[in-house]
Order: sequence, then structure tokens, then C-alpha cells
Amino acid sequence: MNHLPLIIKREYLTKVRNKSFIIMTFLSPLIFIGLIMLITYLTQLNNNKERTVSIVDETGTISQVFTQETDEESNTKFTLLTGISLDDAKKQVQETEQYGLLYIQNSSTPEEIAKQIKFYSEDSPSQKFISHLEQVLSKKLTDETLIGNGVDIALVQDSQTNVNIAQETFSGERTSKLINYSKLGFGLAAGYLLFMFIIIYGNMIMRSVIEEKTNRIIEVIISSVKPVQLLMGKIIGTSLAGVTQFLMWVILGGVMLIIFSMVFGVDLSGMQTPQQELLAQGVDPNIQAQIAGVFQSLPLANLVIAFFVFFIGGYLLYSSLYAAIGAAVDNETDTQQFMMPIIMPLVLAVYVGGFTVLEDPHGVVATVFSYIPLTSPVVMLMRIPFGVPIWQQLLSVVILYISFSGTVWFASKIYRVGILMYGKKPSYKEIFKWLKY
Repeated sequence: MNHLPLIIKREYLTKVRNKSFIIMTFLSPLIFIGLIMLITYLTQLNNNKERTVSIVDETGTISQVFTQETDEESNTKFTLLTGISLDDAKKQVQETEQYGLLYIQNSSTPEEIAKQIKFYSEDSPSQKFISHLEQVLSKKLTDETLIGNGVDIALVQDSQTNVNIAQETFSGERTSKLINYSKLGFGLAAGYLLFMFIIIYGNMIMRSVIEEKTNRIIEVIISSVKPVQLLMGKIIGTSLAGVTQFLMWVILGGVMLIIFSMVFGVDLSGMQTPQQELLAQGVDPNIQAQIAGVFQSLPLANLVIAFFVFFIGGYLLYSSLYAAIGAAVDNETDTQQFMMPIIMPLVLAVYVGGFTVLEDPHGVVATVFSYIPLTSPVVMLMRIPFGVPIWQQLLSVVILYISFSGTVWFASKIYRVGILMYGKKPSYKEIFKWLKY
């Protein structure tokens, strides 16, 4: 008799009725949204902080770029100090608790002046702020050098030509740097989601097996159920519970995010990391006009279908390995020696996808790792937004599910023997012996 549906139902109901499962289902979105709101608030608070910087300019001309009362971009108010020594200026800035002192020493050439500019402060200044000062001063000193060489600055500025290379495939599909970054972002999000899902719910399957083995419940169950059915029932039942919890997180998280942003008046668009700011500075403003075309350039139907196919295949593959580990040991402490071979391919997949897909999504490295079953669910999902032939996707899926079938057979052999073994820490050598039983 096929007991698989009963086992799946039992595993699912056991998980979703667990108090800790219910609490974390409702509490996790609250904690996560709370952290997002806190980070957003602190980021806005830091960005809105006004700074006061004094300037001692021995050249008398370089500081003209800071003559406006407040620099809106860096949210800084500049004050020019004249007729005062550097030491006295330092004391004055310290006594008035200003953000810092910019000292521009006079020299014979702009090149020499650039080498002797210093910024004094009580604590380490913001690197974003220092980069902004360097950018403004660099432009000013470059203009001074050109003027000294008899070059007409206005003519140079009028002669500057920005180049934005239009990118288009031979089939007529238009692309750009922004679109490529967006594609990588979709791929990274899908790969990272699968990575986290495997880690969280794979461990849940492993703990479930260990718990039943420790409580000797498994001895009663195994008398009427085949090990392979019990293994598959645990994997599928726990997977369905995980999907249920994940959907609840998405729904509750979205609702809470909207409510919190409205109640506390926090602008989520204002949260921007320094890395994102640097990236934004490196993207040509003309490219930003193509944001509306990003979704049109993505193979959304292909992405959605491939996401579910690879997500399910990758999760089932790793879950069977987690279940086998749970059956082989008596407690979670003993699982550490077996976890590394499982975690490493996942970590490798994330890094290979992140570092190679954007550079060359159809290169040898990215293509090979999109076929290896332990890495293909992550790497292939990162490649698909860049346009992967259907035959390559189908080949990767076939390899993945054939590998899953072999892994289930492999895991069930370990599961059949391991669930009845107690009081002994198994080694790799002993586990290989179990495969012969």
C-alpha cells in the first residue's frame, strides 16, 4: 500500500501546527520589517545631518568653489577663515565642535597644491564626503592648470562629448549597462532565495529525522512504511510547510511594510548603501532613462517557469542529502562533519554566478556550472535573464532531476540503515558500507 500521501499529510500538519512554526511565521516578518524601517530611518538621519567645515585657503582662489553658503550635495556649510594661522584655526574648529578643517597650502603650481591639501577632524570623516571634496577640488585645480597653459576653459567644456554606446544583439534586442545590472539582480535574488530556502528547510528536515530517531518513533513507523516512502514524505511534507510559511512571510511582510511606512512616515526610497551610491555615480544619467524598459527586456515567462522548476529540483536534491545526514547521526552536534560537503557547492554556486555571469553569462565557466546538478539551480537562474537557449535549460533540468533520483536512492540506502543505528558516531567509511546492505 502506498503510504506516501499519509506521510506527506502528517509531516505537513505536524510542522504547521507547531507553536514555534506559528510564532515565527508571524514574528519573522515583523522583525524583518522592523530592521528595514530602522536602517531606513538611521540612513535618512545620517544623510540629513548638517556639517560645518572651515576652510583655510592660502592660495586665496581655490576655495572659491565653496563660496556658496551650503553645499547641497554633501549637506555641508563651508566657512572661509582669513587672517588666521593653521594652529589657531584648528583650535577654533575644535572649540566650536565643527565637522572639520580643510587646509589648502599655497604652492607654485596646481600640481603641488593638490599634493598638500589636508583635512583635519576630530574623528575619521565620511569617505563619501572626502570623495566629494576631492572631486570638486580636482576639477578646480585642473581648470587652473589649463588656464596656466593658455587653454580656454569655456572652449574645452563646450568641446566635451559624452559617449554612450548603444548595445544591441544581432536579433535586434536592445540592452544597456543598467539592463545588464538589472538582469544580474533578478538572477542573484532568485539564486539567493533558493540558497536560503535550502539552508532553512533542509535543516528542518534533518532535525525532524534526528528527533524521531532519538524518540524511537521511527522504529514503529518503519515497520509498516518503506524507507524511501518515509524519506520522500518527509521531504515533500516539509517543503509544503516551508512554501506555506514563505507565502505568509511575503503577504504579511508586504502589508506590514506599507503600514509601517505610512504610520512612521519613513521614505524607503531614501535607503541607499554606499555601494549603491557608488554604482549610481558610475552609471551614465542617460542610461537611467531606460529603467522603464528593463522589465520588457527580461524573459519573464521563462524566468517564472524556470524558477519553479529549478527551485523544486534543487531543493529536493539537497533535502534528500539533509535527510540522509539526519538518519546517520544521533544529534545535531555530529552533523557538522557532514555539512561542509553540502554547503560548499551552494556557496560556490553563489560566488561563481555573481562573479562570472555578469562578465560572461555564456562563457565556459558559467555554462559548465549551470549543468552541474549541485550548482545548476543557482547558476542557471542567474544566466536565464541574459538569454539562455531552451535546449540548454532543458538539458540542465534533465541532469538535475536524474541526479535527484540517484540522490534519493543513495539517501534512502543510508536512511534505511542509519535510522536504526544508535550510540555511535558514523564515519564516511562506515556510511559507504551501508550502501552495500
